[in-house]
Amino acid sequence: MIKIVLKDSSESRILIRAANWVGDAIMTTPVIRGVRKNYPKAHITVLAKPWVIPVYDKNPYVDEVMTYENSTRHKMGRGTLRLAGDIRKQGFDLAILMQNAFEAALLAFLAGIPERLGYNTDARSLLLNRCVRLDPALKKKHLIDYYIGILTGAGLEDDGRKLDLVIGNEDRISAKRLLAENELGGRPVIGINPGATGGTAKRWFPERYAKLCSQLFNQYQTRVLIFGGPGDHALGREIMDMAPGCCINIAGKTSLAQAFALIGNCDLFVTNDSGLMHAAAALNVNQVAVIGSTDYVATAPSNKNSIMVREPTSCAPCLKDECPIDHRCMTRISAGAVMDICRSVLG
Repeated sequence: MIKIVLKDSSESRILIRAANWVGDAIMTTPVIRGVRKNYPKAHITVLAKPWVIPVYDKNPYVDEVMTYENSTRHKMGRGTLRLAGDIRKQGFDLAILMQNAFEAALLAFLAGIPERLGYNTDARSLLLNRCVRLDPALKKKHLIDYYIGILTGAGLEDDGRKLDLVIGNEDRISAKRLLAENELGGRPVIGINPGATGGTAKRWFPERYAKLCSQLFNQYQTRVLIFGGPGDHALGREIMDMAPGCCINIAGKTSLAQAFALIGNCDLFVTNDSGLMHAAAALNVNQVAVIGSTDYVATAPSNKNSIMVREPTSCAPCLKDECPIDHRCMTRISAGAVMDICRSVLG
């Protein structure tokens, strides 16, 4: 068993290297809480790329968030050395690497952090002096368990699997204002998230989202919020055009933190496998997750209020960005089937 030498003290400084994707970042929050359980007095800093900072910004178990300015100051090359220098100045005693890339271990090594903890993947064993052997069984479990395995593999206690996502007061107020402006305050608040990173294979079809929105509008007399990032705005417009008068397209019009706050106000959230799916899970929102090409065991939304809709096929999970055949894992999921589940959730 690996043993961490660091003792709990107000002088102890711990760096946690965040995951790079929103969903993965949310699934690492039980680890952060676990680190705090083991080191209640220590100063805990999370190193994160800009787009995932809202996941950690209000986390009560984090003392500081350090920005990995990957496109400017810390751009690969000289920027990597600059980032290592910035980290070195902070005098960290322990680095815990959620990200499995070689670069994450290299940064901790170059920064001279005495204890460097992570999995023995990606040829990192020489750079990590607290190297956890990856149990192959963890690859068949949920990603939350995979991340927690970094702690338990080093003899540290975990603090359960509950996800943490805290909404700031300013974003709460902003969300309430948007709902009131669109006259959604007294009706069921319903959101959809038709996009997903990494190609189209994870995406249920726009025309089916549009049909679902029309059915929801007709039954509940409420317009559906379309969520997503700036790259999803055109997709939201396409759905609006197919379901005129039934939707409000906020894709690309909110910050990630504002999107979290709005999801927290939803009575129902319908989504593809995505970062926002995990946000809804962390916020205990009723959601219907349409799952196709992805590994539903590893990335299932982790809360009791989530229902996965999937049609087992011989080729799923393929984990591909684009379907090379007929996208049968999604074509077999009808708008009517999803609507039936939405009705059962809304009552």
